[in-house]
Amino acid sequence: MAISKEQVQHVAQLARLALTEKEVEQFTTQLNDILHFAEKLNELNTENVEPTSHVLPLANVLREDEVRPSIPRDKALANAPEKRDGMFRVPAVFEE
Repeated sequence: MAISKEQVQHVAQLARLALTEKEVEQFTTQLNDILHFAEKLNELNTENVEPTSHVLPLANVLREDEVRPSIPRDKALANAPEKRDGMFRVPAVFEE
């Protein structure tokens, strides 16, 4: 499998990237090098290798979602440029 310059240009167009001809050539070469390397990995004998999702034995370190003491509201709002009714006041982000 190989990536063509036309495919790189197509993906760039979808991503709205303006690539020069030199960049198209460069990315085509790099992507083909990556694919070639991935094909080399298929040559490995993995018959006795257990499938894994990560190379390190990581575990989730999430804590329980529980209410914990925090700074008082007045202290949190002390340096707010604008506040109203005990909340931060920020400029509108969406148009009405």
